[in-house]
Amino acid sequence: MKNVVVVGSQWGDEGKGKIVDWLSSEADVIVRFQGGHNAGHTLVIDSIVYKLRLLPSGIVRKNKISIIGNGVVIDPWALLDEIDEIKSKGVEVNPDNLILSEAATLILPFHKEMDEIREDAAGKSKIGTTRRGIGPAYEDKIGRRSIRVMDLASENNLDKRLDVVLSHHNAIRKGLGKTEFKKEHLKKNLLNIAPQILKFSQPVWKKIDEFKSQNKKILFEGAQGVLLDVDHGTYPFVTSSNTVASSAATGSGCGINSINYVLGITKAYTTRVGEGPFPTELTDEVGDLLGTRGKEFGTVTSRKRRCGWFDGVLVRQTLKISGIDGIALTKLDVLDELDEIKICIAYEINGKKYDYLPASVDDQFMAKPIYKCFKGWKSSTVGIKKFEELPENAKNYIKELEKFIETRISSISTSPERNDTILIQDPFNL
Repeated sequence: MKNVVVVGSQWGDEGKGKIVDWLSSEADVIVRFQGGHNAGHTLVIDSIVYKLRLLPSGIVRKNKISIIGNGVVIDPWALLDEIDEIKSKGVEVNPDNLILSEAATLILPFHKEMDEIREDAAGKSKIGTTRRGIGPAYEDKIGRRSIRVMDLASENNLDKRLDVVLSHHNAIRKGLGKTEFKKEHLKKNLLNIAPQILKFSQPVWKKIDEFKSQNKKILFEGAQGVLLDVDHGTYPFVTSSNTVASSAATGSGCGINSINYVLGITKAYTTRVGEGPFPTELTDEVGDLLGTRGKEFGTVTSRKRRCGWFDGVLVRQTLKISGIDGIALTKLDVLDELDEIKICIAYEINGKKYDYLPASVDDQFMAKPIYKCFKGWKSSTVGIKKFEELPENAKNYIKELEKFIETRISSISTSPERNDTILIQDPFNL
């Protein structure tokens, strides 16, 4: 029995939804451990499209338990809307198959407003957030003033906690020339939805310990990608949580010895949403082709993704930082029409060659990619399920990519459909 952590090895949007859904058929429990409703997964099952933001991917499958861990920040109204949306498509959601950590931090309306105020005021220096209040909610968590799920159970406690958090936010709002946020209306709204939220609430760390003792297979599902990690990503153009695999332990309340295998979802090229450095970005017709063929628009925001060649230097770096054991290579079929395909194997910064991306954001913006070129295969790989059946040039590209990043490729995705996957190594059965 193995417990598997799935993380994105790039800037997110690597196709985790399909891979997590594919793996969840073997898992008993699926745990979301960080992030908020700023990141989404798109699943396509029997031609039905499910767009998930807070709910773990396992929710669409029968006889699976889905968990939202303490490391996730939760907009309670967004969660209830998502539950209603998924129910309208015939999916059952109840306290037996969805568990919400009692210690999870809530995103409240003033968090969203603060996100918007800051982004608008930043001008050209904006980070490119999704304006959903994720960052301000994490700030309150670290500042020990946040409202958590458990606080909804006591009106007296909620009243006191709102006083604490609003004294902080209203001081900032006043300094920015904004009106103060009123407590009573928000308190009333929170108490109205409290029963709907609290019915899912449990001590997640305790439930996971029970599932471990029952030898259940647990799949830990990350959001975004390692390059958006607040410590290890392209700071300050990052998210507000730790997206590396070790966050699965802290974001759910299990020991690191609960993690047996780390799978890194890796796109066969590179994309990024929002601002920040992107050494291999293509602003030409090739970049447009990748965006069009790959349908590169955000699940949550519908923002167009920036596209570029596969950055082997960055992926190799994230694999080492996150302790990734194997990668699931996605969207290989998007490259089918290209005459030439490139992999970034180094950078040149101010005349010096680098085999990693330095932490300085100025260096990151100046990094010029050094490429290794490959011949394209100019034929369809869509739906191929055996490695031997891939075009010879596609096999060469994959083998060279695997060699450079120094990590084994465990599977290859050849279309958005769940079954169009070349399985090389099953993380749950090694």
